[in-house]
Amino acid sequence: MIEPGKLDHLEPGQKRRKIALTFGALERDIDGIPEKGNEYDYKSITRPDYIKRLIEIILKDPEMSDQARAQLEGVLKETPFNEKRACNLARNIMLALIGTFPAEWDLIIAPHAAPVDENGIVKQRNFFKDVYVYAEDIRSPFNLGSIFRSAEAMGAEKVFVSPMCVPPEHPKAIRSGMGCIETLGWEKMNLEELEAFAGSKQIPIFVLETGGTPINEFQFPDKGICIIGSEELGVSPEALDKAKYGRVTIPMKGLKASLNVGVAWGILMEKWMEELEKKSE
Repeated sequence: MIEPGKLDHLEPGQKRRKIALTFGALERDIDGIPEKGNEYDYKSITRPDYIKRLIEIILKDPEMSDQARAQLEGVLKETPFNEKRACNLARNIMLALIGTFPAEWDLIIAPHAAPVDENGIVKQRNFFKDVYVYAEDIRSPFNLGSIFRSAEAMGAEKVFVSPMCVPPEHPKAIRSGMGCIETLGWEKMNLEELEAFAGSKQIPIFVLETGGTPINEFQFPDKGICIIGSEELGVSPEALDKAKYGRVTIPMKGLKASLNVGVAWGILMEKWMEELEKKSE
């Protein structure tokens, strides 16, 4: 949990995100299932008073609607004070100000196994070492954000982006990435630099593209870089030439036989993770 006084000095966007996370953590603490290392343990202030302090802070947000403000002021006056209802209402109001949906944000505030600092922020990710994805010329920021999300969720170490890729800092990429772009390391590289990087670490490069080995038959490497191509053109001939380890394909039955690039990457990463987990056992 973060000390309320510290929140007042944060910039608005960061303040809203941290408060939304804190209300989520408080809800789990109220339910008796707190995230390890993020249990409520302030001795100087009771949990109900802590919740009220956070609500008083967000009531000062100039972007809050009059209706939301009235709801929060109402919950503060309730006797007895309902901690769970107050946290849930305040969190949803914060999410509306952030511009996302509660169901999506829940994937971010779910309990983490990784170590956390005194504010409940994850200090270290749990990932598969030397497992990477290279996003080649992805033009949609929403698709790029989705790629980061799947990469982070499934344990990739890092994301590489091509020079012609939409910047990961794009606001729409950040929004669809749901915090994963800030959490996951990334680096811009051209194909020659990528090949040199792979060679220095002695890890293979392969591609996700049509016309390759079906995903259920593909022998995923213990370490490697998977190249995924643009929405319209797929992987470039130059990238195919770098992929000495091979080409993996997702078989489809539909008439369109078409998958969103972010969805396709998520399917592949889940399968790769499954194989890595089996080997680790």
